[in-house]
Amino acid sequence: MSPKTKTKLNMVTTELSHSHSYHHDSSTMAKPTFRNKSSSIFLSDGLLFLGGAFSALLLVWGFSSFTNSINNPNLKLHQNDVISYSTPDLLSDPLDPTFYDEPEMGYTIDDKVQNWDEKREEWLKLHPSFSAGVKERVLMVTGSQPSPCRNPIGDHLLLRCFKNKVDYCRIHGYDIFYNNGLLDPKMSSYWAKYPVVRAAMMAHPEAEWIWWVDSDALFTDMDFKLPLERYKDHNLVVHGWAHLIHEKRSWTGLNAGVFLIRNCQWSLDFMDSWAGMGPQSPDYEEWGHKLRSTFKDKFFPESDDQTGLAYLIAIEKEKWADRIYLEGEYYFEGYWEEIVGTFENISKKYDEIEKGVRRLRRRHAEKVSESYGAVREEYLREAGYGKGSWRRPFVTHFTGCQPCSGKYNEMYTADACWNGMRRALHFADNQVIRKYGYVHPDLGNNLVTSIPFDYPQS
Repeated sequence: MSPKTKTKLNMVTTELSHSHSYHHDSSTMAKPTFRNKSSSIFLSDGLLFLGGAFSALLLVWGFSSFTNSINNPNLKLHQNDVISYSTPDLLSDPLDPTFYDEPEMGYTIDDKVQNWDEKREEWLKLHPSFSAGVKERVLMVTGSQPSPCRNPIGDHLLLRCFKNKVDYCRIHGYDIFYNNGLLDPKMSSYWAKYPVVRAAMMAHPEAEWIWWVDSDALFTDMDFKLPLERYKDHNLVVHGWAHLIHEKRSWTGLNAGVFLIRNCQWSLDFMDSWAGMGPQSPDYEEWGHKLRSTFKDKFFPESDDQTGLAYLIAIEKEKWADRIYLEGEYYFEGYWEEIVGTFENISKKYDEIEKGVRRLRRRHAEKVSESYGAVREEYLREAGYGKGSWRRPFVTHFTGCQPCSGKYNEMYTADACWNGMRRALHFADNQVIRKYGYVHPDLGNNLVTSIPFDYPQS
């Protein structure tokens, strides 16, 4: 059985531009002619007083407007006094009606939504500070079960896995939502994520992409950023291989534990069809038989989300497949067993690069980490991607290890799973805490040490 097959078997167990122009009308005053000198002096003094008072009022008003702009850190003044926002305005929610005011609009799988693209567009028009950069905006969604873990170290591992995702999102400016409630009691296990993803679309119309990441999937390359431009003509991205789905009819031709889905009407319609194969459907048992008869290597009878997705791609190809991107060029999610043994060699390769490039050894603030990742990319051209590469794997997925339940797949040992997770967590954490002056010198334990200046050259 190939590692890829083993992997999949484990899945069983603004711009805000309201023009604010300051037009000061300056009326030309004709010089008056007076009959006598005293009245002329009196009128002149009065006019001078009024003019001075009016000028003072203008000055105070202008200064007040200016200071109000300065006190709002989001506002920026541009040419022609046009005001735009440098960051989204979190304090403004106009009273104009939106889809949120429609009683029929709901968050559950059963609440059908129509014209979602138009509804999102209208919301963005009313919240123009969110319009800038909307196409690049990503909301990461993850979660776990509502009850405590059965495995004694399960909750600790879930916490560290969540920290890993928070670190990645903080570095790249992504929002993250963690859910630990079963939003639909009938949709448990691997089906539980779909009500969460759908609700996230409704709650975050400002996000173009919803990025689901399983709780046991870790980011092991903190520099790598999603190549969103590659997916501009697609609405769903999953790790997979077209020939395994279309030619081999293998349910292991993709992995649904990590996926990127666009916040649009197509996605809502697609998830309706996808989730329609789940346990809340009256046709659930029938779907189990249909999926098993279509994908001969599927050995269990229940309808699952991964095989369901493969079915929609293979059998309903004309309806859905053109908008689905099967990403196999890099570790969009990678099989942990073929990855964890490579960490030390990868670290040595990266250290060798940094020893020869002073810019990459330079201490810097965490907020500018992306710029250093861009510099490093120039020296990784020969590293390749995926299996056999010495590039850091983007996502390492511990499918089959079941850190919370402890019911790991019998193909592995407990030590292999837990030690592998610890090594992956430390490998990823080194990329984070180095900005704080520390590293884990040994990936096998929790010890951290401070690093010298000019590390790793010294």
